[in-house]
Amino acid sequence: MAFRDCDVDRRTVLQTLCAVAAGAALGRTSLAEATPVASGKTLRGLFPIASSPFTPDDKLDLDCLNAEVAFCQRGGVPGIIWPQIASGWSTLTTSERFAGAESMAAAGKGGKTAIVTGVQTQGNDLPGAIAFARHAAKAGADAICSLPPEGGNSAMLEYYKAIGSATDLPLFVQTIGDMPVDLIVEMYKAIPTMKVVKDEAGDPLARITEIRQKTGDKLGVFAGKGVRIMIDELQLGFAGYCPVVSMADVYQQAFELYEKGKPREAFDMFGRILAISSIAHVDQYMMVARGIFKESTKSRPTPGMGQGNGKQPPLTDKERQAVRDALKTYLKPYLKG
Repeated sequence: MAFRDCDVDRRTVLQTLCAVAAGAALGRTSLAEATPVASGKTLRGLFPIASSPFTPDDKLDLDCLNAEVAFCQRGGVPGIIWPQIASGWSTLTTSERFAGAESMAAAGKGGKTAIVTGVQTQGNDLPGAIAFARHAAKAGADAICSLPPEGGNSAMLEYYKAIGSATDLPLFVQTIGDMPVDLIVEMYKAIPTMKVVKDEAGDPLARITEIRQKTGDKLGVFAGKGVRIMIDELQLGFAGYCPVVSMADVYQQAFELYEKGKPREAFDMFGRILAISSIAHVDQYMMVARGIFKESTKSRPTPGMGQGNGKQPPLTDKERQAVRDALKTYLKPYLKG
């Protein structure tokens, strides 16, 4: 996450204040109750989107993928999701997705970090999505997540009903485009396994209060745009966030501080991340600097993702050391992963 992504304009602030006032009608603006899963893990807090690491010869690096899981476990991060948009899921082959899902589930076995497997497919391939869902369950995932198919509301409802009934795993529904709140509520009522909505449709700040009211505050609402305005969103009752992996342990500390009734401390912790993000090359090199990826780890270009897509020039030794020094100087006491 780059520093510029955290900028909040006046319109957003005003919308947030209005939504907080509306949320008071619920009698609470605190976090929704944790959603348990069969493994005893909960679907609340930081659920970063795992990156897809590749070897120099373009093979999916399962060791580095597992290292992302281990990092989250060490850092007290409650969940990790793979593969989604930020993972470059559309560039992965079926065999790569199967291998990655199996490897991550095995790496997460016995730990407290929930493994959430993305099951969406290209071209509205519902049988393929169901196959991914069933494979995730067989591999030992704790939950599944899916982007919506193309089509109208009725097509989305039937798609998610099929995905949700394919396994007993909790289902994360990701919204995009203009999916209305009433469709989310209809889906929630029709799909017993639907436990979380990662809301990226419309204006999530203006929608969360209505979603909470119409689902009896039983559906976890995850912020759909990273952690850009995490503090404001916590006041509205967002139950989770999906940033990149590299700073998830520090974000989780901010989340927990707010949950414990310490908003000022949560604000300070969140500010530390914004400050470190303003340092040159931090985002580009953070996964390596924190020991998750190797110096030789590559990414596979993903159409439409722009920067962060394996196109940056290699960093110099001096630039890499500057990132390590910044972490050691400014964040070392707060790093858990």
